[in-house]
Amino acid sequence: MDEYNYIVSGLERSGTSMMMQILYRGGAAVAFDKSRKPDVNNPKGYFELEGGKIINRLMEGTFPMERYKGKFIKITAYGLKFLPEGKYKIVYMTRNLDEIMDSMEKMSGPIDRQAEKPLLDKLNRYIIRLMEKRDDIDYIIVKYNDVIRNPKKEIARVNEFLGGMLDVDSAAKAVDPKLYRNVREGDKNE
Repeated sequence: MDEYNYIVSGLERSGTSMMMQILYRGGAAVAFDKSRKPDVNNPKGYFELEGGKIINRLMEGTFPMERYKGKFIKITAYGLKFLPEGKYKIVYMTRNLDEIMDSMEKMSGPIDRQAEKPLLDKLNRYIIRLMEKRDDIDYIIVKYNDVIRNPKKEIARVNEFLGGMLDVDSAAKAVDPKLYRNVREGDKNE
């Protein structure tokens, strides 16, 4: 059995579902259920467990992390704060914050962008520092925009980090640039 717990993480709307689809298509073991159905915001599905409610179980200490050793699960950024000690490999997605907020607004309606943006930035920085400090976490940061622009190159980079577990060509077929609706002019190169 694999010694690692594999996690895909990042802020909400940063491309975590896309990365889970990439891993799934590439042949990695991915754990998800049907608790959250595909919709207009994620037409290929969310690829998550328990409708994304893992964070509550992590906070309570009741999420059975050992059950998912060797499989990828999706835990949004805030949830990484509550990971028990273990051995983790994390693919951490980042995305332009304005694009994240554009996507959030399309999904849920207007938000207070001036208040929200610094909070998202602070959470992102906090979680990256947390991953840097923990000896039991090995991680790679993957930019959403880079995956859209050059899927094979970015997936090959992820595959190297993971020790070669993916079929890169099959994985790249999961990336659908047509779904990349929330690009901001001038931010295409981040």
